[in-house]
Order: sequence, then structure tokens, then C-alpha cells
Amino acid sequence: MLGSSSHIVVRRGRASDAKVLAEIFRDSWRLTYGGIIPHQHLESMISRRGPKWWGGAVRSRESLLVLCVSREVVGYATLGLSRTRGRIGKAEGEIYEIYLAPLHQGQGLGEHLFEGARHALELRGHAGLIVWSLEDNQAALDFYWRRGGRPIAETNELIGGAKLKKVAYEWV
Repeated sequence: MLGSSSHIVVRRGRASDAKVLAEIFRDSWRLTYGGIIPHQHLESMISRRGPKWWGGAVRSRESLLVLCVSREVVGYATLGLSRTRGRIGKAEGEIYEIYLAPLHQGQGLGEHLFEGARHALELRGHAGLIVWSLEDNQAALDFYWRRGGRPIAETNELIGGAKLKKVAYEWV
């Protein structure tokens, strides 16, 4: 176990988590990106990441963590080496995705998952951490700011025909 409190545990993902991970992805992405990412593209992204995809992702990655509350998986994070290492910022590690089921958002649980992911990166010897977020995802930007991250870079990405700004937050 990478992190825990009495009924909150962060652990590596398992193949048996695939169905609930697909549900968390679907529900959190619809809530987070509805009205930001064009609807058809968002639904296409969601449909590609069903239980079969998540089963493969769990089997092929050490870098998928889940957050459990009273043994129920309620969130996930994916992490690894920074994709912009040596080009943007100083961070060696990156959290690629961090999401909670909508029912469990706003309760402070994201902090457990974030710190579990940060700890997992530290255990791998990755100094510093970077996270990218869409600028229109204000809840994520606020979360990263409160956790001590500071914006260091911006870029634009074409997603489903929409030009969307992404912001990088870094912890060094």
C-alpha cells in the first residue's frame, strides 16, 4: 500500500478494477469536460476507454494507482516520467491523469490520491512533479494551486476541432 488512513487507501490498480475505472473515467470526464471538449469527440474518447481498455492498462502499467474508500475504488491516477522533461520545467515526474468519481469530489479525497501519486514518483527517484490541465478546468487549476503547484508553461492543443489551452503546474 502506498498511502492509507483508517478507511482511505491508495494502491496499485488491479485487473479487477477495470469496470469501475471505466465508470469513473466516463462520469468524471463527462462532468469535467462537458461543454469544454466538443461533445462528439468527448463521447468518442469515453467509448474507447471501456472496461477492456482499462483491463489492458492495469496489466501493462505499474503507474496506475487507485483510491479506495472503505474498499470501494473511487478514483485513479496515472503517472510516470515527465513527457516534457528537459524541455519545460525541472520536474522529472508527471501525473498524467487524476480523477475521482463525481460523487466523491469536493471531500478532500483528491489530496490523498495526489499525495499517493507524488510519493510513488519519489519512490522511483523522480525529482519534482509536473501536471498539465486544460485552462477551462478551473477546479483542477485551483486544486493544483492549493497543493503548492505553480504555473510554469502554457500551450494550445487541438481537441475535437477545438483549440484548447493547457497549463502546466510544477512542484520542484
